[in-house]
Amino acid sequence: MGKTIEASLNEDYTHPVRDVLWGHIYMTEKQAELTICPQFIRLCRIFQLGPVYLTYPGATHTRASHSIGVYHLGRRLLQNLAERGASEWLTQEGVKAFLAACLLHDLGHFPYTHSLKELSLTNHEALTGGIILKEPVKSLVGNTGADPSLTAAIIDREMPGSGTELFFYRKLLSGALDPDKLDYLSRDARYCGVPYGSQDVDFILSKLFPSKERGADIDSRLIPNVEAILFSKYLMYRTVYWHHQVRAATAMVKKALINGLEHEKITPEELYNLDDTGLFTLIAEKTGNPLVESVKEGKIFATAGEISVSNADINEIKEISARSRLEEQFAAELCKEGIQITGEDLIIDIPEPVSFETGLFVLDEDCNFSESSSAFKTETVNSFIKTLYTVRIFCNQKFKQKLKTFSNLYSILYKVTNREA
Repeated sequence: MGKTIEASLNEDYTHPVRDVLWGHIYMTEKQAELTICPQFIRLCRIFQLGPVYLTYPGATHTRASHSIGVYHLGRRLLQNLAERGASEWLTQEGVKAFLAACLLHDLGHFPYTHSLKELSLTNHEALTGGIILKEPVKSLVGNTGADPSLTAAIIDREMPGSGTELFFYRKLLSGALDPDKLDYLSRDARYCGVPYGSQDVDFILSKLFPSKERGADIDSRLIPNVEAILFSKYLMYRTVYWHHQVRAATAMVKKALINGLEHEKITPEELYNLDDTGLFTLIAEKTGNPLVESVKEGKIFATAGEISVSNADINEIKEISARSRLEEQFAAELCKEGIQITGEDLIIDIPEPVSFETGLFVLDEDCNFSESSSAFKTETVNSFIKTLYTVRIFCNQKFKQKLKTFSNLYSILYKVTNREA
């Protein structure tokens, strides 16, 4: 008689990995081999939070440690759901594919990926799928008992595929209570030394119910936990991910990179498969732009001004391809007012789109989460986004005091953007 689904999730997990957040994490020996292949080791050289360490010095954890944490929570998630009936539609090969997908879901990540979504770059999920389907990763995934094609398709939703199991795993890996979010919120908070991200993971995993169509459902007992996750994400964005110094450092790297891409000194393909050091070296060598060296040395642009607006108010400056031209025009207008500044000394920073996933079904209330007894209605979640969405003007530190006390700063910005429109 073949091994049961429950057995495939519990037997042969003898390789221990010690993790700061979750303690001992156990893998099979073949799964552990994935963590020492060059493609995974590269993730050890990418900070999970990019330049956040400049503001929160403890934030030096990596994409690799996060990925191992997601694998751990993904295995625990499947164990709980299998016991509650999901084993009826799961296969041993599929289970191994999902665990491999959890472990390798960030394999295509390159530095600052999430901050570069506005650019015409291949998304990291597609890059991950491509890496998994090439050697040596393809064979290493196969050695774990997984189907590499299924593993890649779980991560890359644009990849063709069909079947209940595939769609079930896709829902589990990306959703309101996915192992990715449960790990990164808790891990990022721990390493930054802030209290906002910690989640009651044990309780959450113990109260999920499997659904072929939706992945995992909840009952009303988990509503407070979902609310905690939503508010934690909001607080982490407000205090950590979009902290003004973090935004400034990110914007500086982004400006240098966009300039290099626009002037064809850098090609998109050169960015893929880089680590943090590789990205900084590439920009410095190919463009000579001093901004990345300033970030490396902790010389971050200052905040000259902030504008809290709704998305509709800033349509004129949302287009990233026009941003550098607007900065030049902004600088020219400031020069007319007696402030001798150039476009290289200014950055207009527009936050990337952010979402707060609430796509859960509440079984005992027979409705979607947004229609449930939760206090977090759609308008509440939208208000989170509006509060977070702040346009900032960053400037070289030597112009900080002049621009801080310059009364016409905002009127000139609106003049430039309206002219552009």
